[in-house]
Amino acid sequence: MGLGLSAIRLDSTLNLIVVVVLALLAIVAVPFFWERWRRKVLGRSGTILVAVVLIVVSTGMGGNMIGGFFPTVGALFGTGVYSGENVNAVAGENGSDLDKLRDAGAMRAKEGKGSVVHMTVTGKRTGLTRDVTVYFPPQYYDQAYRSLKFPVIEWIPNYPSGPEVVTGPYEMPAKLDAAIAKHVLPPTLVIIPDPTGKPKIGHDTECIDEVNGTANDTYLTADIRDWAIDKLGANPQRKAWTMAGWSSGGYCAMNLVTRHPQWYGQAASVSGYYKASVDAETENLFKGRQDIIDANTVSLNLQKHPAPVDILAIAGEKESFESFSIDQIQSGIRAPATLSSWRIPDAGHNMNTFKTQIPDVLAWIGARTVAPCAPQDKKIVSSGGVTPWPLPNTGAKGALVDVVE
Repeated sequence: MGLGLSAIRLDSTLNLIVVVVLALLAIVAVPFFWERWRRKVLGRSGTILVAVVLIVVSTGMGGNMIGGFFPTVGALFGTGVYSGENVNAVAGENGSDLDKLRDAGAMRAKEGKGSVVHMTVTGKRTGLTRDVTVYFPPQYYDQAYRSLKFPVIEWIPNYPSGPEVVTGPYEMPAKLDAAIAKHVLPPTLVIIPDPTGKPKIGHDTECIDEVNGTANDTYLTADIRDWAIDKLGANPQRKAWTMAGWSSGGYCAMNLVTRHPQWYGQAASVSGYYKASVDAETENLFKGRQDIIDANTVSLNLQKHPAPVDILAIAGEKESFESFSIDQIQSGIRAPATLSSWRIPDAGHNMNTFKTQIPDVLAWIGARTVAPCAPQDKKIVSSGGVTPWPLPNTGAKGALVDVVE
């Protein structure tokens, strides 16, 4: 059942056209059969019901394609069947058998392509088990890099999506391959966790540790970070860790980084906002606690708890709240934090707006993160510049660095 649902595409233009045509035919059928079926109540009711359902489905599919929420019906209903969602392999729980995938990863690496692997990860602190997809750069499977620690981008999907939206509609793996090949981004692990869990609809968590509820923040930060350092060979330096996302994922990235600057150095947001969105889809996250609301407001964290984090905030000119959020963050930021921001002309809150910004977002991250380095290089932090990144056995050559004593 799950595999069947995951085979039905919701992001297909052809499927949308088919549904729209069927909806138009159903609309035409209502007056056409109205008089013929004047004595058939079920017939009249049936044609109206079919027309209404097809109109709703076509409208929903159109909105889904604009927002890029669910690539398949399986993703919509949360079947958890992501093996067909643009991934190259499925690993055991917590990546227990990742070593078995090295040969296949090495074959893809010869073509300059990274590998996308899906698994579930159980947090040691929270006990939460959620879907996690990881992009391994081509260099991860190069024997010369075997002992190096890799930087990480933790990419938070937008609500109500899961990891499959990043590897599918975002087209992120191909963009990462290109950025790394051009030396715009150093070889980087990209971890894509599910910020919501199941069910999704009506359970927007905003990546927050809910008052007397689910510890989403702790899972996405402490649990994922500890797991990646232990299992994936991620670099533990805070400057090696970036959080990024679009829409709600952008808010999550900025909020979690400003809440945990001891673990993260950068946050990149496209169409994110400065405080949690509370609406009909959001769970009762705060239970009326104003102190917890304030503790999850990006502008207040920057103002009250200045830390050496770099933030990128992007919004479209037609995104009023997201643009207002940039102004709020700008007013709250205090040194040593920095803010880079821009507004996209004539752009609104949609997937196309976001996708056009991905190359620039990756370049911004690449100029600030660290390159793969040996475990003993714990005192090296990046000051930008990744052309070229430090390759194995190249000594001092590579990205510009500052050595912190």
